[in-house]
Amino acid sequence: MLIAPAVARALDRGQPVVALESTIITHGLPAPHNLETALAVERAVRDGGATPATVAVLDGVLHVGLTEDELSRLAQAGPDVDKCSRRDLAAVIERGGTAGTTVAATMIAAALAGIHVFATGGIGGVHPGAHRSFDISADLQELARTPVAVVCAGPKSILDIGLTLEYLETHGVPVITFGADELPAFHTRESGFPASQRQDDPGAIARQLRIQWGLGLGTGAVIANPIAESEAMPADEVARINAIAAREAEDAGVSGKALTPFLLSRIEALTEGRSLRANRALVESNAALAAKIAVALS
Repeated sequence: MLIAPAVARALDRGQPVVALESTIITHGLPAPHNLETALAVERAVRDGGATPATVAVLDGVLHVGLTEDELSRLAQAGPDVDKCSRRDLAAVIERGGTAGTTVAATMIAAALAGIHVFATGGIGGVHPGAHRSFDISADLQELARTPVAVVCAGPKSILDIGLTLEYLETHGVPVITFGADELPAFHTRESGFPASQRQDDPGAIARQLRIQWGLGLGTGAVIANPIAESEAMPADEVARINAIAAREAEDAGVSGKALTPFLLSRIEALTEGRSLRANRALVESNAALAAKIAVALS
């Protein structure tokens, strides 16, 4: 593992650091939006007083913190670059591969480096029909065992959110909604599920995290940050478009780790780019909140 000099200095001095994932660059957004968003998200972290640490595997080395040239390389890597979760890390590193890291893999790298706060777009979870397919994101199990707080816009709206919340509850993972009484669902502020915990102050979230980890509970935490009202999409429209994209995925036989990128791509096309704009807005907002929490923790 290679920790970038700026990240290493911040960690050595006890200064705030926010980890960032890279599948949004390699698989989540099309070029040139992927690089623009990556740079904007790092800028949001810096503006909040923290050091950004984007995580990726480059030529068989797990990097924590990337240069602008390395971000650009990932953005231009094309369809052959890997999507790396917990099960893939050792294999990709052994063969000298290059990969974007998912929420799970980024949490692992953050924990190894000593970073406690991580910002992303939305977490993975239990997919509809999981009682037949067993399609459950490794993100959930990582949250159950890795003490890193994940700031996101809630579970992706393509998921079975009720079952995702049940899974997190079973494994003792707190889900804290920031500034709202209803859990958000990625592109929309409405999920139909009340917030199990609400906090309105980043400092209070930091205190709760410190207590949680001080008790030795060993889990991560989900910090659900609703997308701004001006950028949010209506819940009924999101549900309709998700259903269309899910039928198309089933007809095309898409499954496994290819499913989420396929669905997000189809949703972008069906919304004529509105979901893309919403995605960028929410991940920048999450990065800004993550910086505030990291500052309070430090």
